[in-house]
Amino acid sequence: MTQNKYIQIIIVLIFVILGIFIVTKWNVRVPETAPVCSDCNVIIIGADALQAAHVSHLGYKNETTPTIDALAKKGTSFSQAISPAPWTVPAFMSIFTGLYPSEHKVVNKFSVFTKEKQVISNLKELSPNAQTLADIFKANGYATAGFTGDAGVSAQFGYNKGFDVYTDEKAFGSIENSSAHALPWIEKNKDNKLFIFLHGYDDHGQFDVPEKYKGRFMPANYAGPYKGTKEEQRNLREKGLSDGKIDLTPDDVAFWRGWYDSKIRDADDRLAGFLEAYGRLGIKNKTIFVVVSDHGTEFYEHKRFDHGFSLYDELVRVPLVFVVPGLSGKGIISDQVTTLDVAPTLIDIVGITPSDQYRSQLRGKSVLSYLKTGKGEARDVFMETDYRDYTHKRGIRTADGWKYILTMETSKGELYNIKDDPKENNNVIEQYPEISLKLKQKVMDHLANMGQNVSGPWNIGCTPVYGDQCK
Repeated sequence: MTQNKYIQIIIVLIFVILGIFIVTKWNVRVPETAPVCSDCNVIIIGADALQAAHVSHLGYKNETTPTIDALAKKGTSFSQAISPAPWTVPAFMSIFTGLYPSEHKVVNKFSVFTKEKQVISNLKELSPNAQTLADIFKANGYATAGFTGDAGVSAQFGYNKGFDVYTDEKAFGSIENSSAHALPWIEKNKDNKLFIFLHGYDDHGQFDVPEKYKGRFMPANYAGPYKGTKEEQRNLREKGLSDGKIDLTPDDVAFWRGWYDSKIRDADDRLAGFLEAYGRLGIKNKTIFVVVSDHGTEFYEHKRFDHGFSLYDELVRVPLVFVVPGLSGKGIISDQVTTLDVAPTLIDIVGITPSDQYRSQLRGKSVLSYLKTGKGEARDVFMETDYRDYTHKRGIRTADGWKYILTMETSKGELYNIKDDPKENNNVIEQYPEISLKLKQKVMDHLANMGQNVSGPWNIGCTPVYGDQCK
C-alpha cells in the first residue's frame, strides 16, 4: 500500500473519530430520516374543551366541525387520542412540556391555598428546569407567539415561557379574538419561521356566547327551565361536585347537548375565518397545522357537567389532526395515541434539535410513521387528575381497549371494556380481577417512575379555579 493511501486512511479515521467525539460530547441529535418539512411554520390550534365524540368527521351525527373536517381530509386524524389530564391548566402544560402533570406539577390553579397564603401555580417556580416546546422552537431560530383565551392557559401559570409574544388579556376569549391579535403579527413576521399557538375557549361552558350566536342545533320545542347561560352551566358543575350527581330530564340533556354542538359549530366557523385570512398571506403551503383539544367536557354522560373531576372518555378523548405539507392525508387512524405525542412529532417533522433537557422530558413518541404510511404502533397511555383537590385519580387506557381508573383517596378501582362499552357504563372490575390487578400494577409502576409516593397522603380539600369558590 502506498504512503498516500495510508495518509488518506488516517485522514478518514480522524474525521470519523472527531464526529463520534462531537456527537458524544455534545449529545447532538442525529435524525433517523431527513425532515419532512424543514423550516416550515407550525400552528397549533387549541380548541379548548372539544370532546372527540362531538366531532363530525369522527362519526358524530351533527355537522359540528366542517372546518376541522376539511383539515382532517387533507391530513391525518387520530380518533383515539387521549389527553393526560381532563382540564386545561395541567393538560396544555403537558402538551408543551411533554411531561405528565405530576411531573411538571402545574396540577391546579394554586400550588398553595390556605386562608393565610395563596400561591398561583407557575411552571418556572414548580419545575424550574422544565423547558417548553416554544423554548425549543425559539432556540432553533423560530419567531414564537401565543394568542390565547387566558384562564387556564394564562401567562401567570408559565404558559408564556419560550414565546416572544403572548396575549391573554381576555378571560375565556374566543378564537376570533385570538385571531385578531395573531394575523397582524403573522403578516409582520411572515418572512421568518413561525411557531404559533392559537387558542380559543369558544366550546367552553364559561365562554360568553355572542349575540349573533346561532344556536342551530338546540331543540326548537324545549320548554324546560334552562336558558343556556354560563351561570346555569357553572351552577350545574358545582352541584355535580358537591352532590356527586345532578338530576336532569332527557329534554334538559338534549337542550344542553344541542347548546354545546351549536357552540362547537360557531367556533368552527370562526376558525374558518382565521384560515381564510391566513391563506391570503401566501404562506399556507409551508405551514404545518395541528388541531388538538386539551380535554373534552361532560354533558350528563356520568351525571355531571363540565370537566376535571373524572377520567372518562368524554373528558380525555380529544381530536388530534396533523396537516403537513408534502405528506398526503392518511385518513382516520384508530390506533391509540396521546396528546403528549404532539411535541416529539413536530420535532421530527421539522427536523429541529431539542436540548438534552427537553429530550429527557418527552413522555410521548413521534407519530410521524402514521403521518407517512398510516401505520405505527398503538400503545398504552396514562392519565390523571387532582382537580381542585376534590379528588385524586390516576388511570390507564390500554392499546387493546381496557381502561382502569384508580381513585387514590379511596383506593376504589374501576374497569371498563372500551370496545364493548364505549360509554363506560358498566364497571366490570369484579368480573375481571386479573386484568384489574395487572392494570393497577401498571398504574402504580407509572407513578413510581414519576417519583410519586403512591401511599399518599391524598388529601381532599378545596382549591379554587373561579373567584366564587372555596369561600
